[in-house]
Amino acid sequence: MKPTRPALSPGLSFMVAAAFFFSLMSLFVKLAGRGLPAAELVFARSAFSLVTTWILLRRAGVRAWGRRKPLLVLRGLAGFAGLLCFFYAITRIPLADVTVIHYTNPVLTAVFAAAVLGERIGRRELGGLALSLAGVLLVAQPSFLFGGANRLDLVAVGVALAGACFAAIAYTTVRKLGETEHHLTVVFYFPLVATPASVPLLLREARWPTAGQWLLILGVGIAAQVAQICLTKGLHAERTGRAMSMSYIQVLFAAVWGLAFFGEVPNLAAAAGAILVILGTTAVAAPRTRAVGDSEAPRPPGAD
Repeated sequence: MKPTRPALSPGLSFMVAAAFFFSLMSLFVKLAGRGLPAAELVFARSAFSLVTTWILLRRAGVRAWGRRKPLLVLRGLAGFAGLLCFFYAITRIPLADVTVIHYTNPVLTAVFAAAVLGERIGRRELGGLALSLAGVLLVAQPSFLFGGANRLDLVAVGVALAGACFAAIAYTTVRKLGETEHHLTVVFYFPLVATPASVPLLLREARWPTAGQWLLILGVGIAAQVAQICLTKGLHAERTGRAMSMSYIQVLFAAVWGLAFFGEVPNLAAAAGAILVILGTTAVAAPRTRAVGDSEAPRPPGAD
């Protein structure tokens, strides 16, 4: 009797877990952002990750500083910029909407990976990009296309889109670093860069959290740390575009949290936009018929 194959590969399973924990992080940020600035939440999330990842590195006996320092720093900078944009947008537009906009990054990642890493991209990936961007327009519903008032704050929408681009740069860099670096080293460089980078912004508008906000901040840190490790392990084990396309599941998680905690119900056009984004990302996820020499990404050293 042949053993049954798992529904998802280990790499894709890690990506689903990452999507769930990132959705929890977003929920905690939305709740804490009612009284705390985004920069303070970025600092707290990064500082928590810096300490916990350092402990994990020491226990694993892994080199903290890595081999390709410029690329690791670039990963940290792109991740910091993407996180700051995402947290800012979460505090200003509905949770499901900002998640839909931000999670155009799987398709953007596939495009960037094709340009930088030489991974294959064709009409399906380009079609996925077009569907995703059309979905964003339906979610945002700008007045110059739909008439009347803007459904969402267009500045926040633009910031969310910028965050998606920064995230795609970070994820493409993670994929490249998977060739030489342990996944904990890659995770470590994100808070190593983001923690000091957020200090100047923090000093301008910091507020002392209440007891409840401290608990939310702790939740942000724990959920983000688990999600980041799952994400990095998933990207090390799976081809970039296929792996990142699984993160669209976070849109569904965010819709549930938004409805349950904030009473956020998208209109029909916004729901249609979310479906277009999901179709765009699943177009990238669908497996291709392999040609000679076209294999899945090899398992890099340290991607255990």
